[in-house]
Amino acid sequence: MINQQYKEMLGAKSVIRELSEYATARGKEIGYENVFDFSLGNPSVEVPKEFTEEMIRLLQNEDTMTLHGYTPSLGNPLYKERIAESLNERFGMNYGPEHIFPTTGAAGAIAHAVRAVTEPGDEMITFAPFFPEYYPYIRGAGVELKVVPADTDSFQINFDKFEEMLGEKVMAVLINTPNNPSGVAYGTATLTKLADILKKKSDEYGHTIFLISDEPYREIVFDGADTPYVSKFYDNTLSCYSFSKSLSLPGERIGYVAVNPACEGAEYIVPMCGQISRGTGHNCPPSIIQQAVAKVCSLTADLSVYETNMNIIYKTLKELGFTVVKPDGTFYIMPKALEEDSISFCKKAKDYDLIFVPADGFGAPGFFRMAYCIDTEKVERAMVRLREFVEDKYNA
Repeated sequence: MINQQYKEMLGAKSVIRELSEYATARGKEIGYENVFDFSLGNPSVEVPKEFTEEMIRLLQNEDTMTLHGYTPSLGNPLYKERIAESLNERFGMNYGPEHIFPTTGAAGAIAHAVRAVTEPGDEMITFAPFFPEYYPYIRGAGVELKVVPADTDSFQINFDKFEEMLGEKVMAVLINTPNNPSGVAYGTATLTKLADILKKKSDEYGHTIFLISDEPYREIVFDGADTPYVSKFYDNTLSCYSFSKSLSLPGERIGYVAVNPACEGAEYIVPMCGQISRGTGHNCPPSIIQQAVAKVCSLTADLSVYETNMNIIYKTLKELGFTVVKPDGTFYIMPKALEEDSISFCKKAKDYDLIFVPADGFGAPGFFRMAYCIDTEKVERAMVRLREFVEDKYNA
């Protein structure tokens, strides 16, 4: 008999992916340049030339076993060493390579981190709005995910509700800053308060409550926003990272878990991640990609276009009367729909070839997400179409 759990999941496909597929199909009909697709967070800027040059150098000069042979089960030593050095230099940490575990992007990092600090039957907490794929990552580990309702005025942490929900069965808290889908970042004051609560409750319950920090948008920060490194605030933090956004390498699926050296069990967690991989069939990211990223891990693509696009969209939304929190980073913005039902709003927008994602699945019903990792010229044309849509449907 086939597994019923995964069969049932077929009926709950990602709304984001479905809308992206619709946009692609619509583009074949009218030309993709005429479809204003804000559905999928697929980076739109060029990979740094240094990465391409390093890939060419590796392929031309290294022997095939170095390039394509198995890596150690805990990852390529050079990759781990360079990641640790970069984090230490940039954030004043003291990681060693023994604190770094290579993964297939941030998703793989979260899946390992969850299993390392929880057991089946435990609970975890995250904060709305949140990336809906957290559910399969966490449920797959046999852990219950509890979601703190959103503070829709600011999309910062709703601390009152958080403390109500932070019971003794909670073993870990998962945050995402800067945040997908809102673009809002948790600043110094927020992280300080969060750390204080976690320390207090850990002492009260007699067990560590770990903090898992999902950070793939860490480098996409706007206008000097306060976006400090989360592990500086709380010792028991596991940082989960992906180079998908910073280096525009989403298809390479490469990231890591960085275990704070001051974390409880820090000496065990990376080796445990190796054992978790044995149980899930994860293994390491491709050998050649680990080697190439090791060379450029402190660099980023030219990310400035995302702030340019955000400012264009934010200005237009405000002029059209939308309620919207200005993003601190990422390439997402999440306005409130112009009617109570955001799904209905987004369906109407499709008639104007505007592809928006209802935020109900992100834990923010009544809002919608726009991923503006597209050419600025197309953003500007999309704003003309958005004005038409709003004037036709809501200002008539």
